[in-house]
Amino acid sequence: MRKLGIPLLLVTIICLFACAKKEGNYQRLLRYMTGSFSSQQQAEADSGYFDIRLEMTPIWRERSDAFWLYVEQATATSLDRPYRQRVYQLVQINDSTFESIVYTFDDPLRFAGAWKDIIPLAGLTPDSLVEREGCSIILMPKGDTAFVGSTVGKNCTSDLNGAAYARSEVIITETGMISWDRGFDSVDNQVWGTVEGGYIFKKISPPKK
Repeated sequence: MRKLGIPLLLVTIICLFACAKKEGNYQRLLRYMTGSFSSQQQAEADSGYFDIRLEMTPIWRERSDAFWLYVEQATATSLDRPYRQRVYQLVQINDSTFESIVYTFDDPLRFAGAWKDIIPLAGLTPDSLVEREGCSIILMPKGDTAFVGSTVGKNCTSDLNGAAYARSEVIITETGMISWDRGFDSVDNQVWGTVEGGYIFKKISPPKK
């Protein structure tokens, strides 16, 4: 009995160490950001918001320089014609600071719905991307349940509806995210975007394996 107990004890100790290994902030942030999201609940409660569907899926998994995500946004009534398609490069700056670098690419509608593919954005490579300079989101953990972030100052230029710059703020959790995008003119008057607060996206499906 004593000889049988020692191996069993070792197995138990190894299991406890393995189970206690914490998920890093970098991996946790990627998991929170990945999946299908919807603002339907908010739109039904407040006519000032649209029912928007947001898809975020990992791409180029073989790369070791960063985590890469394909991001697609569309109204619920026009899912086949997304109004925003981006690639995000999630970079770790230090243990508690992360940068989500935003990229655009030519003829994005040819990739509409690519988040459903087994290999999303096949045929597109990082050298085909154009960085939206100044529009990166700097993210930091807030406790063990959320990440908060925003663009920096007035660095993200925009000319939409007479704007001089855009500002994006996000709160990301395991169950969804709040995203608030606004445009301001040269004297800091808001000229586009919601006024009361950001879009509340509920996660409606988990990340793809």
